[in-house]
Amino acid sequence: MRKIKLNILGLSYSQTQSGAYALVLSEDDGNRRIPIIIGAVEAQAIAIQLEGLKPPRPLTHDLFLNTALAFNINVVEVFIHKLEEGIFYAELVCEQDGNQITVDSRTSDAVALALRFECPIYTTEEILDKAGIILDFEEEENEDEESSDKEMVGPEEDEDSDYSVYSTEELNTMLDKAVTEEDYEKASEIRDEIQKRTKNK
Repeated sequence: MRKIKLNILGLSYSQTQSGAYALVLSEDDGNRRIPIIIGAVEAQAIAIQLEGLKPPRPLTHDLFLNTALAFNINVVEVFIHKLEEGIFYAELVCEQDGNQITVDSRTSDAVALALRFECPIYTTEEILDKAGIILDFEEEENEDEESSDKEMVGPEEDEDSDYSVYSTEELNTMLDKAVTEEDYEKASEIRDEIQKRTKNK
């Protein structure tokens, strides 16, 4: 069975389920995308890692990483191997002292751990055929880059965002405070404003 590598394209608000998010995975060497509906908590765990935010205390997936490394266990691969009744099934391929172990996992958790272990994500041709959507993201980005950016990680922001009145130095201070207080939604909004300013320079 040939495995196909996937990349994390981003997160966006789900248009079909209130309070949920769509995790979008893209085919490494192709134009098919797989949208996977996940919960807000799982989306937050992925977003924190994507945005490079460092929580003051380890979250659940960070705890798993620290515990695994303490026992010389490494996650070398995430494999999304089954799609049944709209539910994606994944497994963690782990190695310890030369032995390989496979552990069942929810796909959202598996992706959050793949980011932390910096390991690849794979799926099958069959799943891509079933769930893959062909989208021309490059064309959309060229037409409206800012609009495309808003669909990725982090809440949408209007041009008249409250954060626009603060200086970059103030924003960095606010970002540190939000992370310390574990208010990751606010931290994400502030980080988006800082990144927007960096792009416009």
